[in-house]
Amino acid sequence: MTLVQITHNDLDGYGASTVAASLAPVQRVVHVARYSDVGPVVEDELKRLRKAPAPETLLMTDLGLEEPAIAFFRRFAAMNRNRDEGARHRLVVLDHHASSLDQLRRQGLEPAPDPERPGLIRTDLGDPEVFVLIDEAHCATRMTFDRRALYAPEGAEGPAELATLIEAVEALDLWQKASPVFTGGLALDEIFWDSVSPLVPVSHPRHDRFLSDLLLAAARCLAEGATAAELERRAGGLRAAIVDAMLVGEPGDDPALTTRMRLARMLARSEALFHPLSDGTLLSFGLDSGTFQRVSDLVMETGRATRVVNVQRTGTLSFRSINGTALDGARAFRGGGHRDAAGGKLPQGSAHSLADAVAQVEPVLNPPPADPSASPFAALKNWKG
Repeated sequence: MTLVQITHNDLDGYGASTVAASLAPVQRVVHVARYSDVGPVVEDELKRLRKAPAPETLLMTDLGLEEPAIAFFRRFAAMNRNRDEGARHRLVVLDHHASSLDQLRRQGLEPAPDPERPGLIRTDLGDPEVFVLIDEAHCATRMTFDRRALYAPEGAEGPAELATLIEAVEALDLWQKASPVFTGGLALDEIFWDSVSPLVPVSHPRHDRFLSDLLLAAARCLAEGATAAELERRAGGLRAAIVDAMLVGEPGDDPALTTRMRLARMLARSEALFHPLSDGTLLSFGLDSGTFQRVSDLVMETGRATRVVNVQRTGTLSFRSINGTALDGARAFRGGGHRDAAGGKLPQGSAHSLADAVAQVEPVLNPPPADPSASPFAALKNWKG
């Protein structure tokens, strides 16, 4: 069964996606930076699932349930009731926020303790394929492992270092300062934030594999007894080793360059990273500003485009060009800068995906031609008096 995961954009969210990918084949992961972005993300998934002929599993982890998410649960259950019994989708929601219980009650749902598992709270949506589970005592990373029977093949256990990763993430996420692995969790968190944006962007197909490999490699070091300081010193080597494996056979790779320089060459050739707009501008999503500078230069140097724009989750746009049009693009988004390097702001203030960024940028940068029939004078065109 196809498995798609929606998870939070922090260490616990990525810990949960690392666990899931270690136990089952995950087709796609969507990372949500802000809980307020959950609504449009799940709406996109619901539209897709309505059309999917075969049953799928949607796994939601560490998202802090708010009104849009709870409304989605109800619509998901209603959709399932209209599908054939053998084609019904499964929804697994694993959360640990106390505020989620408050929100569920406000929306007319009454969470109840699981009689077989102390501390676990369930919410009944009237659908046996919908599991909304909350456990305040454990992080989402641990819940994803403990509840693996809901989405993974029977008997899946994952690599040995998964246990260390789970323990360290839980100590950090629940701020268990007395735990002996708390400093290891802090070190993992620092490595995560140093790596999640600047290297392989969230919109690239290799993003999740890169982060999962890095977290598991770091956990392996902790399991072998590395201190937080030792892990920090080894982090660069861990990243470099993962990139070495990633870029085997990659054309144009130069091991003499830094990790970011090498990845920039790979990213500049990526088809999946960019969406061509109608005027030939290439749009990317979620690239770190330093990486975007390198990647955009390589893209234009090879002749793929004369103008490139990168959109951040926070809604900022960065234009680069080689023909003086970057500033023109930025001006359309209330921005400014230099002729070949300028920036602006999305009209909606933020973007949650590449598709969302394209939907906001295209009509502003390349507005459709006016419809003559909409003119108040159109009715007079063939009038002969």
